[in-house]
Amino acid sequence: MSAVKFDKRLASILVKRGKLDKETISEAVAQAEEAGDSLSKVLIEKEYVQESDLLMTLAEETNIPPINAEKITPDDSVVQLLPENLANYYQVIPVTRIGNLLTLAVSNPFDILKLDDIQIVTGCTIRPVLSTDVTIRTVIPEVYNRGQEMVQDLLDNMEDPDLDIKESKEEVDEFQLEGEDGDQAPVVKLVNLIVYEGIQKKASDIHIEPMEKHIQVRYRIDGVCRVSITPPKKMQNAIASRLKIMCGLDIAERRKPQDGKFQLKIHGRQIDFRVSTLPCIHGEKIVLRILDSSNLSLNLDALDFEQKCLDDIRTAISQPFGMTLVTGPTGSGKSTSLYSCVREVLRPDDNIVTVEDPVEYQLDGVNQVQVNVKRGLTFAAALRSILRQDPDTILLGEIRDQETIEIAVKAALTGHLVFSTLHTNDAPSTITRMIDMGVDPFLVASSVMCVCAQRLGKRLCPDCKRPLEANPPAEHLIELGYKEEELDDLELYEKVGCPRCAAGYKGRFAILETLPLNEELRRVIIEGGSALDIKAKAMEQGMLSLRRVGLLNAARGKTSIEEILRVTVKDG
Repeated sequence: MSAVKFDKRLASILVKRGKLDKETISEAVAQAEEAGDSLSKVLIEKEYVQESDLLMTLAEETNIPPINAEKITPDDSVVQLLPENLANYYQVIPVTRIGNLLTLAVSNPFDILKLDDIQIVTGCTIRPVLSTDVTIRTVIPEVYNRGQEMVQDLLDNMEDPDLDIKESKEEVDEFQLEGEDGDQAPVVKLVNLIVYEGIQKKASDIHIEPMEKHIQVRYRIDGVCRVSITPPKKMQNAIASRLKIMCGLDIAERRKPQDGKFQLKIHGRQIDFRVSTLPCIHGEKIVLRILDSSNLSLNLDALDFEQKCLDDIRTAISQPFGMTLVTGPTGSGKSTSLYSCVREVLRPDDNIVTVEDPVEYQLDGVNQVQVNVKRGLTFAAALRSILRQDPDTILLGEIRDQETIEIAVKAALTGHLVFSTLHTNDAPSTITRMIDMGVDPFLVASSVMCVCAQRLGKRLCPDCKRPLEANPPAEHLIELGYKEEELDDLELYEKVGCPRCAAGYKGRFAILETLPLNEELRRVIIEGGSALDIKAKAMEQGMLSLRRVGLLNAARGKTSIEEILRVTVKDG
């Protein structure tokens, strides 16, 4: 429906409901046509009718609720569903989103085609609420520039964090950021703020993402990305250049991915950052991985494993030789577990060497090698060289190919203690994966001491978690993996949410499944048993699966059943 048709419809509604007489409304229509304005704007500015009365009249006619658009503060994720140019074109404001339902402030509720267009653009079902075009025009710039105003306010009022950044001074001297005024340049302060906030929030990664109209900064906290600030688009290239300078990267290269790193000291702590740039359609996306060793508890006891799992690992790494593998997806804490194993066996009379890509944390007393594929220093090449360096213990960051695994197995069979990782779903399937990679089943059975599969689950906030009013039905709990005798005293908790946590969770903990190999399991492997055969035999011998370990933690109130179902799969 065009603006002219809407004005005629609005005029007839106001007359029909007795808000204005025909003579007054005709005069207002004439003024609107002469000025080229909308009827609602003329009615409000000339005080023919109050805006609230106008909205209530329309609401009664259409059965659509009104809203005070000046009071709304939509989330950035909601605002991003509809670009600012389309919001201006359609004269609408995205208000909130629940699931696939988008609440939209509209001034013309009769324009069904417009709502259909927006539904196609956003992919959401539209729930309209009423406002006036006058208010919507005023509010759109505020809504879409809110992130920029917030950033500017932060820059104006914050003190520059005391960050001692080790950067490439040569690059700094050669390149001058636009508008830079010493160390207090806005872009320098903003980058310092972004980095500092990431450290304070204990984020594992910082994502700086270029959008069409702005930049989005997100922090990955407890495994979940959360939107923070949205700096203005004009600062995009300056932010990217600043971070490249800190890493010693090529600031002129924007069409190819680049990787770098830098260190900083804050409050006496040294923190390492790995930086990766990736060209996207709206500019370069930059991801910073925060490697804060002060958050790292390199101690097996501090990792809070199940006692049986902890005993299995300690038994395996106390052997004079053999291989211990930790498996799991990216970001599941494998490196932390491996470093803790190294710290456990670290003694002055041992020679410990690691091969990593990259070296994430520096360990005193350990010889750490950084893989450099461009120069021919692959995992396999490094491992071959290490074996000529008289090692006792070897940590191999990742087994990626047949050559590497064959050398690692031979090292484990010839008197070396080997720690490494593989990407598999659980401990039993790791054995069959090694065989699929070309290792003889007899060699696998002879070399492997223990296989661990790891996941990270979110920990319930201790300040707001609450017991379930009623546990799920007993049949359902038994199907999940609880034993019948455990149900009588079972007390499960659920998330709530408070100012001290994120949606009911605060921090994470490790869920570990261990598969120590004994003679019976080795016989199953040598005879060509499948992953299911290996798992069945291990469960007979008391192996705690990932799901079972998770359920035990839920029974202690550490996490929720919902979280365990999210991170583990049902035992077959």
